[in-house]
Amino acid sequence: MNKPIRAVSVFCLLLFLALMVNSTVLQFARAKSLDDDPRNRRVIQAAFGRERGAILAGKVDVAKSVPSNDVYKFQRTYPKALEYAPVTGFFSYYSQTGIEQSQNEILSGEDSRLFVNRLIDLVSNADPKGGNVELTINPKVQDAAWKGLRALGPGVQGAAVAIEPSTGRVLAMVSTPGFDPNKLANHDLDASTDAYNKYDKDPAQPMLNRAIQTTLPPGSTFKLVTASAALEDLGMTPDSLVPGGTSLKIPGTTHVLHNDSGESCGGGKITMTQALTVSCNVSFGWLGTQLTDAQLRSQAEKFGFDKTYLSDLTNQAPARFPSGELGAPLRALSAIGQYDVAATPLQMAMVAATIANHGTEMKPYLVDRVTSSSLDVLSQTDPVVMGNPISPRTASQLTQMMVSVVDAGTGTSARIPGVEVAGKTGTATSTASRPPYAWFVSFAPAQNPKIAVAVLVQASGTNPSEVYGGTLSAPIAKSMMEAVINP
Repeated sequence: MNKPIRAVSVFCLLLFLALMVNSTVLQFARAKSLDDDPRNRRVIQAAFGRERGAILAGKVDVAKSVPSNDVYKFQRTYPKALEYAPVTGFFSYYSQTGIEQSQNEILSGEDSRLFVNRLIDLVSNADPKGGNVELTINPKVQDAAWKGLRALGPGVQGAAVAIEPSTGRVLAMVSTPGFDPNKLANHDLDASTDAYNKYDKDPAQPMLNRAIQTTLPPGSTFKLVTASAALEDLGMTPDSLVPGGTSLKIPGTTHVLHNDSGESCGGGKITMTQALTVSCNVSFGWLGTQLTDAQLRSQAEKFGFDKTYLSDLTNQAPARFPSGELGAPLRALSAIGQYDVAATPLQMAMVAATIANHGTEMKPYLVDRVTSSSLDVLSQTDPVVMGNPISPRTASQLTQMMVSVVDAGTGTSARIPGVEVAGKTGTATSTASRPPYAWFVSFAPAQNPKIAVAVLVQASGTNPSEVYGGTLSAPIAKSMMEAVINP
């Protein structure tokens, strides 16, 4: 063989080897990521006409496939579309979100655990069916959250999250104004595209899941984190005395911190319990100056700030505690949930749930179990401990302080007759051109908690002078807690 022919032969051999390597990488190493890529139209088209499994909340189908008279055979439908959209997401020809995306392999029937089912379908010449996803959502709690937020008016923007403290099960996740996934799952692809573009351009951002994707100043609900740091690191108790006057001059500055009402919190010196009960900015701003940057930041991070931890939904925004050196002035503002502190409703629900669970933080989850189309259980989610941000003693002290908030302080709208409720209000300022953000976090029963809640009202038609966590958010939290305690 002469030299030119040999060179061509070696070159062809290298091309053949390169082709084999590329095929191996695509079909094996990258197969799953390519299948999961929402831009993969061939996979989506094949799955679009298949009978996907149902997504259930309790015994209620919140997403299911029904027979269709067009080329795609099955139409994806969402019976409680607006209410459950933040959780289910949508499955369209173009994209998927929410549980539809994260559990797509099960729902579409492609999961390896459904191999036997696919084999039986193949032998019997039946169309393949997807598996089912059972959520942790309690329909009664979800309904209470949805109705409570919607009752504030058509322009309300807000979110509510409920967690079972002992396990981390997410009992409710609502975001308003919301969107209708039925319009996006439409087999009329032009109509589906038009609906998506309309939602995408809406300034109210209806497709944004405010429960996990919106970070805003948590206001006075963050005082629970500051109180935790004071009890853990400064050796204080609920009876320790703190400043409680009308204002606090921040050391090293000319800035003066005032209480929300402009009034005294009950005297020159008050207990920490009284300070939390009336949500005293002076007291907690002062605590911020007594703590170090590291102490306050560490306590926030122990509760989950600056982390993501919800694996059942994508695009979770981490809560934020300011980085870098703060110093006393900025630390005082951070201690009352202002400056650059920002949190999601899920994060603040976790703070409440951790206190309720005696200081143990559980990983939140939405998928309870996965079954085949014949209802064989394929997997069951077990609770996972994430950490212990505070001691049981600190959790017990905070619980009693939070009970005082509901019994005699800013959270009386969350009272439930015959039930001891622990809570904390929050009203966070934003800009001079818009109303404050209204927050409320709580759990009940206080000594044997079954549910922990966080409610955020980001915007509503309410008169700005009437926007408070205790007036807007606390009644919604109350109805959510009652759905579990008095079903």
